[in-house]
Amino acid sequence: MKSHSAHLFLMTLALAVSLTGPSHAQAGSSFFEPFDRLSKTRWFTSSGWANGKHQSCLWHKDRVEIANGKLLLSLTADAKEDRSFSCGEIQTKARYGYGTYEARMKVPFASGMNANLFTFIGAPQDRPHNEIDFEFIAPQGPKLQTNFHTAKNGENTEFLAMQNDGEFRNYAFIWEPDRIRWFIDGKLIRDVRAGTLPNEPQKIYLSLWSTDTLVDWMGSFDHGSAPQTLAVDWLAYTEQGAECGFEQSVLCLDGVDVAQ
Repeated sequence: MKSHSAHLFLMTLALAVSLTGPSHAQAGSSFFEPFDRLSKTRWFTSSGWANGKHQSCLWHKDRVEIANGKLLLSLTADAKEDRSFSCGEIQTKARYGYGTYEARMKVPFASGMNANLFTFIGAPQDRPHNEIDFEFIAPQGPKLQTNFHTAKNGENTEFLAMQNDGEFRNYAFIWEPDRIRWFIDGKLIRDVRAGTLPNEPQKIYLSLWSTDTLVDWMGSFDHGSAPQTLAVDWLAYTEQGAECGFEQSVLCLDGVDVAQ
C-alpha cells in the first residue's frame, strides 16, 4: 500500500517460531480470529498519529470496535488533533510468513477513501519493504487493487472492477516463495509466478482511511460521504504446508493446490 512505505514509528516483538531461509528469522503460527473480542495479545490498535500529510484522518482507538461478533473500523468526521476526520486501523503484533491469508469482509467504497487488508514490513522495523495487498478504492467507480511490493521490485499492481452492493465476501491470498494468488469467494482473480516476490515475514493490517491529496489514485474525497465502516467477520492465517483448518477457508476448495 502506497501509504505504508513510511508506515508507523512502532516496533513490536514477533512470535518466536522460525521459518527456513535467512530472511525468515521469525514468524507467527496459524490462527483463526473470529472477532468476538479484540485480543490485546494478538492485535495492536493504531492511535494518535497519521501515516503522513497525504492522510486526511488520524488513526484513533475510538474508530475500532467489536460489535455482534464483527470488527468495525470506521471513518468519521470527528476532529482529532490536526485532522478533521478520525479513522481505524489494527495490526498484528507478530509477523507471519508464507501461507494463506484470508478474511470475510463487507467493504465500503467512496471516492478518496481506502479500505484494505494487507501485510507489510519495512523501514519502521528495520527490514526491506515487503508488502501484499487487497485495497478497495473508488476513484471512478468501485475497484479492487491487488499489489505486491519488494524493495528490489517496487510495486506490482492490477485493478478489478467491483460491485458496491454492501455484501460480505471472502478475500484470500496464498503467498508462496515463487507464487502469489488472490481470491474472492474462492475464485482465483490474480496469479503471479514471475519476478522478485516478497520473502520477509510481515505483519497483518486492516484499516480504513481517507486522503485529500492522492486524487489521481483514489479520487477526490467527499467529506459528506463519512461516516463509513469496514466490517470484518473473521480473519485467518494458515502456515504454508498446513491443511485446511476451517470450513470457510479457500484451502478447503477442490483444485486449490499449495506447496508443502
